[in-house]
Amino acid sequence: MRLKIIACKVLFRELSLVAANSQNFTDVTYIRQGFHDTPEVLQKILQHEIDKIDAGEDTYTCKPNMDEDFDAVLLGYALCSNGIAGLSSKKYKIVVPRGHDCITMFLGSKEKYRKYFDSHKCVYWYSAGWIENTPMPGEKRYNNIRSQYIEKYGEENADYLMEMEQGWFKEYNWCTFIDWPELNNSSYKAFTRRCADFLNWNYDEITGDSTLLRDFIEGNWDDERFLIVPPGKTIEPTFDKKIIGLK
Repeated sequence: MRLKIIACKVLFRELSLVAANSQNFTDVTYIRQGFHDTPEVLQKILQHEIDKIDAGEDTYTCKPNMDEDFDAVLLGYALCSNGIAGLSSKKYKIVVPRGHDCITMFLGSKEKYRKYFDSHKCVYWYSAGWIENTPMPGEKRYNNIRSQYIEKYGEENADYLMEMEQGWFKEYNWCTFIDWPELNNSSYKAFTRRCADFLNWNYDEITGDSTLLRDFIEGNWDDERFLIVPPGKTIEPTFDKKIIGLK
């Protein structure tokens, strides 16, 4: 199969590893992390990318031969605060894993995600991709933000603002690193340990699983784990265990 993939950059290492070992042709566009904070912006960005692929005008996409087209567009996103709701392709079927966020893809199943979350209620997830692409809770993030506040408002006001900034950290008490054995994550584990020490949170590691992303790339799209969106149909949240469905 020939697959066009649009994915969040936090999945770069894991998704690239799986794609490199696939016999399928994969052309991947990575979108920078952070747009799930503004779901309406994420939706517009992803729809714009899909529209360009539909029209054959995407500057990131490689089509070596004129007689070869894509069999599907794959979204390396989960529901992501409804950021994929409303997405549609006029020309291609879209395939997307069923999950509320990308942690399902790192762990290999939404069931594994739920099992861990139920026993570690206040968990903040760390992975190589998250550490590389966003300021994670920890000393480095704290110092960077404090320096910006000092520059703008002075040291006394900065300390007050940092107390406000750190307030939401009280919701968490676990730094959990998702480790894929296929990757060398030693430096990222060490970073996460330092973050846990600084925040006075518990540190834990959980072994990730490539099964879901591998089946995603290989085309093993059962309805339990993946939504297939025919051309002209759109994605919508279902508010049940399937998470996403068709409109």
